[in-house]
Amino acid sequence: MIIQKNNILLGSVLFVILSVLTILTMWLLPKYLVYQQALKGEAELARAQQNRQIKIQEAMALKESAKMLAEAEIERAKGVAEANKIIGDSLKGNEAYLRYLWVQGLQGDGKNPQVVYVPTEAGLPIMEAGRTNGK
Repeated sequence: MIIQKNNILLGSVLFVILSVLTILTMWLLPKYLVYQQALKGEAELARAQQNRQIKIQEAMALKESAKMLAEAEIERAKGVAEANKIIGDSLKGNEAYLRYLWVQGLQGDGKNPQVVYVPTEAGLPIMEAGRTNGK
């Protein structure tokens, strides 16, 4: 009889404990799920902000790179302009050299020579046909 009473008492105590645990679980689980979702949302927000900062830094780097490339192109153009000016100044009044360069260009590398037909008048080539001295 004592064993039966102990078993009933033990069963009742276990039932009460399980009931309390079930009630606590039913009460705490929704709160925990809401808390977990809040943490997940905060983590996603932090990740989005970090990704935004990364994109901003990349854009700033691209902008700075474009500025540097533009400056380099400007400097290269200045160098080309200076070289052209030097070449132009050295060729002023030097028509014989220019004709020499023209003939050399026509001869090329010797593998594919170019044929140029020069109009003639009385057997002499007309080299200055388009040039007038105003006379």
